[in-house]
Amino acid sequence: MKLVVKKEGELLDYLYENIDMPKKRIKQYLTHGAIYVNNNKTTKFNYKLVPGMNIVIDTDSKNKKTLPFEVLFEDDHIIVVNKPSGLLTIATAKEKEKTLYHIVREYLVSKDKNARVFIVHRLDKDTSGVVVLAKDEKTKNTLQENWNEYVDLREYVAVVHGVPKKSEDTIKQYLKETKTNLVYASRDNDGKEAITNYKVVSSNEDYSLLSIKIETGRKNQIRVAMATIKHPIVGDKKYGIRDNYDRLYLHANRLRMYYPEIRKSILFETSNPSEFKKIMK
Repeated sequence: MKLVVKKEGELLDYLYENIDMPKKRIKQYLTHGAIYVNNNKTTKFNYKLVPGMNIVIDTDSKNKKTLPFEVLFEDDHIIVVNKPSGLLTIATAKEKEKTLYHIVREYLVSKDKNARVFIVHRLDKDTSGVVVLAKDEKTKNTLQENWNEYVDLREYVAVVHGVPKKSEDTIKQYLKETKTNLVYASRDNDGKEAITNYKVVSSNEDYSLLSIKIETGRKNQIRVAMATIKHPIVGDKKYGIRDNYDRLYLHANRLRMYYPEIRKSILFETSNPSEFKKIMK
């Protein structure tokens, strides 16, 4: 079964309203990975739809090529994914193939041998969450050149050690970097300005879950800000304290971007990683 999206909406509700099928059965197709949006399998009931997207319900989907992580949005010009923690966005001198760029490129080429992909912005290797990639150079250049104007929301969730004295605050710093690539806050205010806003969402005896919005996009900005107020991010081996966690508890969960192709803003959003939920129980 195939259909073309005519109006914005969320996948489950849209299908229920536009095809003759019980909602329970649609949920089963979603749960078992039998629904594709623009050739990408999704199990998200609230997958964001925009006009022009193609939806296919296919019960024989075992042989379809998919990415090993969630695709939040894809059309002819961009692909937006939920990057796992521990994966480099782009190659370094030491690592060429185990990168987000390489994995997405191989996936796109498997569907179209002439496909290309371009990095629009990056996340730290240890940070998970929303990353936007372009499928053509023109789109890449347009987004990069206008990034600060197009993106009006960059939100993260983090789990930090302890409970901050202030339930919400703005941390303004000037960041510099050592020759060994360690970022630090300058006492002389002569570095690059970094503005980090946080709000405590919940706390237990040992940890706090924070919602964080950044007004600047500096390297390691959030990690340094939390370390500076003596509440480092859990699992931060570079700026934090020794603990037994094997991932950085920092996740880019929401990014709202004006998308010139459709002349409106789109909110790309993910749920909190399961590890975050477990540690906050």
